[in-house]
Amino acid sequence: MSEPKKRRFLKPLILGALALAAVAQVVPYGRNHTNPPVTGEPSWDSPATRELAKRACFDCHSNETAWPWYSHVAPISWLVQRDVDEGRRKLNFSQWDKPQKEADEAANAVREGEMPLWIYLPTHPEARLTDAEKQALINGLEATVGGKGSRPRDND
Repeated sequence: MSEPKKRRFLKPLILGALALAAVAQVVPYGRNHTNPPVTGEPSWDSPATRELAKRACFDCHSNETAWPWYSHVAPISWLVQRDVDEGRRKLNFSQWDKPQKEADEAANAVREGEMPLWIYLPTHPEARLTDAEKQALINGLEATVGGKGSRPRDND
């Protein structure tokens, strides 16, 4: 394709992409950036476990989500909202007064590298745990909420 033809093709493509991005901003999903009240937390085995969980887990698995600027821009806002909604549904450290069906899987998800999500880490360097921190979080989650083959601790 010749250079003038490329330019004729590229300009409408760029303008179309910009128009689509502008229209995406009016979609209401991804704008419900609320943090419901904390109604109960687990009886953490130590303050260190809570701090590690706060660094690596709380943005999606608690009602203490930090909503960065890009969480207000579609279509990224849609992904962030979906991840937070799903994370809170599966395990919410801020609603320990309600059943947490997947709590006993938390330590294993960290152990297997499933959590935190890989897509979360580039914009949240504080969630990158050293091997020692990762092991401490796994041990702390097992002691706090249980793990495969153990019963989660009773809610206090």
